[in-house]
Amino acid sequence: MTTKRGTKQARKQIRNQTNKRPRTGSQRPGVARRLGAPAVALIMAASGTAAGPATAAATGGAAHAVRPPAPGLAAYYGQPLTWADCGQGPDDEVGTALDRDGARCTRVTVPLDYRRPTGRTIELAVSRLPASDPARRIGTLMLNHGGPGEPTLGMPLETHAHMGETGARYDLVGMDPRFVGRGTPLDCGWPSGIWLRAAGQDRAGFDRQVVFQKELAERCVRRHGDVLPHVSTRNTARDMDVVRAALGERRVSYLGYSYGAYLGAVYMRMFPGRTDRVVLDSAGDPRRTGPRLLRGTEPASERALNAWASWAAARHRVHGLGPTREAVLATVRRIIEAASDRPLPVGSYRVDEHVVPYLIHLGVGSDREDARAVFASTVGVLDKAARGIPVEPTPRLEGLLRFVLDGASSKDVSPAAAIICGDRAAPRDTEVYWRDIRRSRRHHPLFGPVTNNIDPCAFWPAPHEPPTSVTNGAPALIVSATGDTATTYRGSRAMHRLLTGSRLLTVRGVIGHGMYGEYGNACVDAEVNTYLKSGDLPAEDPTCRR
Repeated sequence: MTTKRGTKQARKQIRNQTNKRPRTGSQRPGVARRLGAPAVALIMAASGTAAGPATAAATGGAAHAVRPPAPGLAAYYGQPLTWADCGQGPDDEVGTALDRDGARCTRVTVPLDYRRPTGRTIELAVSRLPASDPARRIGTLMLNHGGPGEPTLGMPLETHAHMGETGARYDLVGMDPRFVGRGTPLDCGWPSGIWLRAAGQDRAGFDRQVVFQKELAERCVRRHGDVLPHVSTRNTARDMDVVRAALGERRVSYLGYSYGAYLGAVYMRMFPGRTDRVVLDSAGDPRRTGPRLLRGTEPASERALNAWASWAAARHRVHGLGPTREAVLATVRRIIEAASDRPLPVGSYRVDEHVVPYLIHLGVGSDREDARAVFASTVGVLDKAARGIPVEPTPRLEGLLRFVLDGASSKDVSPAAAIICGDRAAPRDTEVYWRDIRRSRRHHPLFGPVTNNIDPCAFWPAPHEPPTSVTNGAPALIVSATGDTATTYRGSRAMHRLLTGSRLLTVRGVIGHGMYGEYGNACVDAEVNTYLKSGDLPAEDPTCRR
């Protein structure tokens, strides 16, 4: 929710659908490269009665007494793990790659409802790439791709590639969060994929969105009303602690991106003393996680759009979008205006005033040369469609349109919606969204109707547990780019203030979401690897540049 929930997920979905080489990050997307659980009462959240360990904040590097699991949970914490091959057939690229590199996989059983541990159970899929230098083994590094809802089973391989020699000293563990990836499934049966849309140009367009988003929520409740109360970040954190114990580890290190950074912060709060070295990449403000996370990101997106327009103008001979920044921006505006008049035909797809702004919002999130070129190709296709020229989508755009519009993606995005809507209550009054859209549109006419639009959470069952208050003194390294359009740099600074034992690694002059290993900045990779190797945070907040 990362998220840009949709941003990170959509980018990985496109790569998965268009690249022929094995994708080691996950089998399917989680939501934007590119944010707790049911409880009986507030006292449960404060005392840890439902989860076992207490949720009092850590006080820095001091040791904490590790409380035993609550009654009924000991069997989960002590369950034996049976490791086996990861591959599930010749078409399983992720499993095949894991097996080839020496990883093993298992399944871990956890309670659906931690308040009723003797009741219904679900399964999680877990992979482990053992340390290849066991004599100097540091410990276990648990991983999370973000999303929320991003499968993580294949992540040990790509993380190992980022870590250099330090990777040989860790067991790298990928855990597909509950209802994600190879675990117990959750599919709302939606007729389309990711739910993110723009509100449209007028009240009629917004009213259509109210109907659309309400139907999505009602479909999910009809299918999974008994399960939805138990899909949340706090329960995923509880699952993580079961996995930690089942692995035989007193403490674990952790690396999480985007939503995964929030998950890591929640885990540190709920289970003090259980973490060693923690890296939170592209962290947002934990107080803003939930259904309306994207509100406030409009200025960052506009700066990114302007920067991309300047880049495209300098390459007008290649992309033909305009010889100046203003000309390129005029092309974008022309596309949006045409889509508001009629859906634009792109191959077999029709993209309307609700989808086109989201595609643009998604496309400006990285200043990497390859990402900008892909977005320029997308805008070129949409420009032809807006001018009435028959056009087919590029392979990348087709993958994205399937992700947004095709019901086959329902199974990929349903867990993300359940997590986001289950973490924090959204406003129920549709007029709240309409007022926010109108107010934001005055200053941010392109991105305001995207970031303030209504979503399924407005019609979702109320969360059964309050969100976690993320305050902690435990050590952590937060990584953030100043131009992040999904979890903004301002949000990372807020996380840094709340995690008083943390250091903030600032990546200046960069537009991107997901820095360590993913962006390709040698300074960032060196800083993170030094910390993972030594366990010592920098004395001051460090800075890397483009």
